[in-house]
Amino acid sequence: MSLYLDTSCLLKLLFAEPESPKTSRLLAAEPEVVVSSLARLEALVQIQGRAAGGVLTTRSAATLARMLDRTLASAPFKLVNTPTGVDGVAAGQLFPFGRSVHCRTLDRLHLAAMQALDVRRLLTNDEIQARAAAALGFEILRPR
Repeated sequence: MSLYLDTSCLLKLLFAEPESPKTSRLLAAEPEVVVSSLARLEALVQIQGRAAGGVLTTRSAATLARMLDRTLASAPFKLVNTPTGVDGVAAGQLFPFGRSVHCRTLDRLHLAAMQALDVRRLLTNDEIQARAAAALGFEILRPR
């Protein structure tokens, strides 16, 4: 059964954070880790933001971007295009109002991508997204 990797955990493979070692161990135990093109874009935006803010040099940022692509091209990762119509799937998750669990738009798009790709397991470090995913019946793994 595939595991969907959210950007919050994808970044832990690029930047040393307290949850990085556990994230790596969890991913190493998986036969297939699905990463959407949306997560790749978000990771690149984070790299660019750190370079723009002076936290990374341009050279370091370029190295991290190449490392990201090498990682996503290796097992157990499977980089997939974000499904067409994912915004409509995300909108459908919001109903009925009052019963759906709120999360940010990009997190909702990830949950919609999971639904469209028929992936039922999520690795995330985002508590709000995890609650929304659980409300949709997804299995949640956290590196904490």
